Amino acid sequence: MFRIYNRRYTGSKYKLLDWIEELIEEKCEGDVFFDVFAGTGVVSDRMKSHFTKVIMNDFLFSNEVIYKAFFSNEFYDESKIIEYKEKYQSLKAEDIEANYFSDNFGEKYFSENDSKIIGYIREDISSNKEVLSDREYNILLASLIFSMDKIANTVGHYDAYRKIGRLEDRFIFELINPEICGGKFEIHREDANKLARRVKSDVAFIDPPYNSRQYSRFYHVLETITQWKKPKLEGTALKPPAENMSDYCRNSAPEVFADLIENIDAKYIVVTYNNTYHSKSSSSRNKITLEEIQGVLEKKGKTEIHERKHPCFNAGKTEFNDHKEFIFITRTGVHNEE
Repeated sequence: MFRIYNRRYTGSKYKLLDWIEELIEEKCEGDVFFDVFAGTGVVSDRMKSHFTKVIMNDFLFSNEVIYKAFFSNEFYDESKIIEYKEKYQSLKAEDIEANYFSDNFGEKYFSENDSKIIGYIREDISSNKEVLSDREYNILLASLIFSMDKIANTVGHYDAYRKIGRLEDRFIFELINPEICGGKFEIHREDANKLARRVKSDVAFIDPPYNSRQYSRFYHVLETITQWKKPKLEGTALKPPAENMSDYCRNSAPEVFADLIENIDAKYIVVTYNNTYHSKSSSSRNKITLEEIQGVLEKKGKTEIHERKHPCFNAGKTEFNDHKEFIFITRTGVHNEE
């Protein structure tokens, strides 16, 4: 069964979790944890044992489904989920007609046969939505997302597929392993700056997308399978019309970040950052400098900076020398040593 960290995802903090957990335990306190840009959800997953309430937010539809599948407070019928798994694992591509997914993604991101099966499963989940609870629907859809992402013909994102000839059939539908959370989680899919004006927390964890890589474009295949609107796809990468674009990936990022920090209501603000501002690749180059982040946070409160070397995402076209990860911890409203 898939755990929430079993995903390839640009900027994932999975390998930094021990360090993040150690710093938050040592430097912060309180009951409510707010994961402002939750991404894979691995930080919230790790923090759930330290806080009585965890608030998760992300603007991708696929991530919202994944959070609700793993962490929703709603009951689900495990035996029903297993029946669907067995049904989907018994599917044979030769018995399935071509569909929207195979017509667009076959022999590109997935083999022709795998694409037919993926498209059939997605249509079947939609067809059965009325007999599934919201949690059951999200568990099946999240399981499909994890199963297809595991074997996708990519380097970890969907900005392009690898041109390597005929693809092998590799798809197997496997289930995620949902958590029993006892009402601990609150899940949102909203603009972070707007949500921050309404949420009060003790610790706000901020890991913004601060280069030009738009995540709604990077993960457009997962967004397409999640929303299932079947849009017309264009270009070599077969992307839908642009939507859900983040201002943090534009030149306005410093102002948008400053607005977030100014309006967020938290005792502690924890911000992650890496030093790719001077990258040769324009897509990897940060839209916010370390100095800009530090300046904004110091206006909010007393700020510490912690750093360590860490290998970064690299698709092979960009050199990152002396790559470092930084964690800023700000105690809001405090500016001088007592």
